[in-house]
Amino acid sequence: MSNLGLLVIRLIFGLSFARHGTEKLFGWFGGYSIQGTAGYFESLGIKPGVPMVILAGLGELLGGLFFAAGVFIPLASLLIVGTMVVAIITATGKNGFAATASGYEYNLAIIAAAVGVFLTGPGAYVLF
Repeated sequence: MSNLGLLVIRLIFGLSFARHGTEKLFGWFGGYSIQGTAGYFESLGIKPGVPMVILAGLGELLGGLFFAAGVFIPLASLLIVGTMVVAIITATGKNGFAATASGYEYNLAIIAAAVGVFLTGPGAYVLF
């Protein structure tokens, strides 16, 4: 049963995280694509915007896909945690904890899932 639980966690968090990468890189799912997100990044002080969006988008996309597939878990977890730490420092941390106030609550939940799977391993159900 624990292997199935790990699979559910990996799929939900991993695919959700990868989705955010596609928003930044391709404008999918209502995202703003590279140019639109670059303006937002620069307003947060993350410059130059375009290269930083590409790095963030690739980190989210690859980290999320690797995490969901259960492969390269140390790298996947690092990409996820790193991206969320930057989000907390630059965007959500100043708003306090509560997600309802645009705080870092959800970022912290994602970090916990990534660290938890890193520490326990991906389980038996992995891509290869």
